[in-house]
Amino acid sequence: MRAAVLLVPLLLLAACKDEPRFEDRYDKAAKEIEARAKAMDADIAKSDEAAAAASKDLPKDARPSNAPTSSGE
Repeated sequence: MRAAVLLVPLLLLAACKDEPRFEDRYDKAAKEIEARAKAMDADIAKSDEAAAAASKDLPKDARPSNAPTSSGE
């Protein structure tokens, strides 16, 4: 019983860790967001380059693929 009385406060102290400060959590989140934004920008730039390269292969005077509209008769 005495051992339990001595161990419980020690366990509670071990379980209580210092929480990170708001500024630390904010800085960490800001860095993660900035890294994600840079990755997204790189993906967008890559897809834009691919789209530009693909559009060079298209004929200049392409006719519309839709049939002419009907006169209703």
